[in-house]
Amino acid sequence: MTFGVPWPRGAVGRAEPYTLTGPDGSALPTQSWVTATWPDGSVKWSAHAVPPHGEPAVPPHGEHAGPPQGEPAGTYRQPAGTYRLEPGRTPPAPRVPVTVTREDGALRVSTGVVTWTIEESGATLARSVTRGSREIVRDVRLVSLHQDGPTPDDGGTLTRTEATGQVTRVTVEQDGPVRAVVRLEGHHARADGQEGRASLPFTVRLYFYAGAEDVRLVHTFVWDGDPQRDFLAGLALRADVVMRDEPHDRHVRLAGPDGFLTEAVRGLTGLRRDPGEAVRRAQVEGRPCGPIGNPEVAGRLHLIPTWTDYTLDQGSADGFTLRKRTGEGHAWVTIPAGTRSAGYGYVGGVSGGLGFGLRDFWRLHPTRLDVRGAATDLATATVWLWSPSAPAMDLRFWHDGMGQDTFAEQLEGLEITYEDHEPGFGDAHGVARTHELTLRVHQATPPAEALAAHAAALNDPALLTAPPARIRAAGVFGDWAPPDRSTPARAAIEDRLDFLFDLYVREREQRRWYGFWDYGDVMHTYDADRHTWRYDVGGYAWDNSELSPDLWLWYQFLRTGRADVFRFAEAMTRHTGEVDVHHLGRWKGLGSRHNVQHWGCSCKQLRISNAAYRRFHYYLTADERTGDLLDELSEPEATFLAVDPQRKVREDVYTPDPSALSVGLGTDWGALAAAWLTRWERHGDERARDRLLGTMAGIGALPRGFLTGEARLDLATGRFDTSRDAVMVSHLSSVFGLPEMCSELIALDLGVPGFERAWLDYCRLYLAPAAEQEAEVGQALRGISLVQAHSRLTAYAAARTGDPAQAARAWRKFYLDEDDQLNRNELQREPHWRLTRVTGPRVPAALDEAPFVSTNDAAQYGLAAIQNLALIGDHLPGRPPE
Repeated sequence: MTFGVPWPRGAVGRAEPYTLTGPDGSALPTQSWVTATWPDGSVKWSAHAVPPHGEPAVPPHGEHAGPPQGEPAGTYRQPAGTYRLEPGRTPPAPRVPVTVTREDGALRVSTGVVTWTIEESGATLARSVTRGSREIVRDVRLVSLHQDGPTPDDGGTLTRTEATGQVTRVTVEQDGPVRAVVRLEGHHARADGQEGRASLPFTVRLYFYAGAEDVRLVHTFVWDGDPQRDFLAGLALRADVVMRDEPHDRHVRLAGPDGFLTEAVRGLTGLRRDPGEAVRRAQVEGRPCGPIGNPEVAGRLHLIPTWTDYTLDQGSADGFTLRKRTGEGHAWVTIPAGTRSAGYGYVGGVSGGLGFGLRDFWRLHPTRLDVRGAATDLATATVWLWSPSAPAMDLRFWHDGMGQDTFAEQLEGLEITYEDHEPGFGDAHGVARTHELTLRVHQATPPAEALAAHAAALNDPALLTAPPARIRAAGVFGDWAPPDRSTPARAAIEDRLDFLFDLYVREREQRRWYGFWDYGDVMHTYDADRHTWRYDVGGYAWDNSELSPDLWLWYQFLRTGRADVFRFAEAMTRHTGEVDVHHLGRWKGLGSRHNVQHWGCSCKQLRISNAAYRRFHYYLTADERTGDLLDELSEPEATFLAVDPQRKVREDVYTPDPSALSVGLGTDWGALAAAWLTRWERHGDERARDRLLGTMAGIGALPRGFLTGEARLDLATGRFDTSRDAVMVSHLSSVFGLPEMCSELIALDLGVPGFERAWLDYCRLYLAPAAEQEAEVGQALRGISLVQAHSRLTAYAAARTGDPAQAARAWRKFYLDEDDQLNRNELQREPHWRLTRVTGPRVPAALDEAPFVSTNDAAQYGLAAIQNLALIGDHLPGRPPE
């Protein structure tokens, strides 16, 4: 596994080694690297990889009776308990390290158990995979199917064209001794050799660990098609498996919800003549059948059909179908179906085979597992990320525009359906999706217990994390603290935090927020009349990080250390960082506001592609793909040339100008600051540092600081024009990561004059009485809203200044929805947070609802509660104010 650990400022030098000690006190081979540094150059976050260790995970049997001579065993049970990571100690070397060598135009990566041969370019991700001296797998590759039109409702003639992934670049990102990472980049091209546009750019990373028999693959593709002409009908990872054994010693396994379909290519069970219990048991367990003693069976083997093709098709989150056939040109035979497959399979025999799987298989439907040619010399295993059995992927916009051709008409639409439509902007061009897969090469068919362990490890991969108190002691990620239930008031808030998280877990399940493009996101607003979320109402549908549910979930994980919270936040990061963001084209680097389709809104902003939402996952896991998303924002300020976020509501005359770009000091600058800080601490990027510090100084120099609302940025210098003297406040400025980033930046003590004062002024005045606002800035602030959310700004000012009156105000605003000029907060008005059971003919199925909850309010309640407790928990009143 690989994991990340934070360190207090100044505690660890960059060059120090690390050793991880297991629960039994033994030091483990550890490969370490730095993922972030503090401004003084000391380590802020380190990443560590350790190889498999411990006892064999399955009972002795077949290949698991013990490793071959000179090879470590490939399947392990990780010991539970506490691990200790210590800097300054040199770790032991792995007994058999990962090695990466180049010869004959190819890479050879060996874990000591398996060796992958990877060509520098061409149509495969790996040309060959061997275990020991035996080749088990050939031609690991990507395939796709392209359809010339949408799948019609009532059938019709369509043409499908196959394409293959063409690797154009191979990069070794790590080369051992514990962990090696190989990155392959390319695109899809027609498999028949005919001319055609290169499409679907992809990145695949292969992860190798010392002593491991499995290799993890992280696959990302970017959609670059024309939604009117291009319809993706299939996308898959495919590999050929060498079959050496007699058909009755060949095996196919496909995962259901709990166990596996257990099949032999030529079955010896259930026959009219019995081959004997020992033979039957051996075949079912995947061991060699040996000589078949019953001549009535042995002499008739050629009359027993061989089943060469198998398919498991997960068409929805609720069910999969199974079928098999004796060969192409013959009918499929159905096999009893099931609900949710674990997405794992095996094809091979007693001389070796391949385990293959897709994480979150049923959650990312439509998916499929195929085995073809199991009765031939070369079987093929295919993991379909988009099943060709499903209708082709249709990314056309969801309505015809309804005449909204001008800004005025679009603003009218915003008033009724909350959708910010603009012709041509609801385009999926540039959105992406990442999948995690595994390929495990065996020297014999593994027992069912081992396969179950492999499927479980795929879907719930092990991760070491430091306890919440240890992470907090490192001083990372701003203002939060572990749960404290020492008083009834504190316990009541913790109960509500738990209620909200549990609600979204329940809603994801009962509303089936699953699917290729949808899994990981949540809905925006509830429709109590229809007892459903507003999945079909403009901007009220998919949330797309609106008001920072990402941050709420990650802070809730930091403070609790709960694995279920981590998994929910991880899935959201995978989704919002890929699907909700454009990675190619005119809006590259920008994300899309909430909509019925994730890419449908014309509001393209950094507030959605926000680096603040990805940093948690990257630092806790060292995940390279999440690092790519952060690197895409290497120059985030350039995105303001693409489109003016305020173009529809501006009262002034403005065209994006490189020397005077309009940048909001809330959602815009908060996202810029997150990108610059992350790039500086990850890469030591001086340009990013200078722009961060320069704009901080500019905000401090503005006469009204953050209250100015926006400033003009010179791209060449990375500095703000500080002559603007105005007061303009938006209720959205501080709900997309700005408070969290400002807290981190102030804690870094970067010596930027005026910045902390500017932020404290904003925090003090936003919820201050109108008379106090007028006394300080000459006018009462207009547009004050999201009062509960902004209570944490008042709390921050109270904590920094030690003012108990500010603390009392913060808690009052947290509990009471006073003086909100724009929005009604249903959470604050609902005295009893409980679920309501809805049954009967008005709903498709019985459900539990909380109609007073919207994601805006839930996310901001979570963040306000967490930060207020951390900042001014000692001032929490014994009971809520009336």
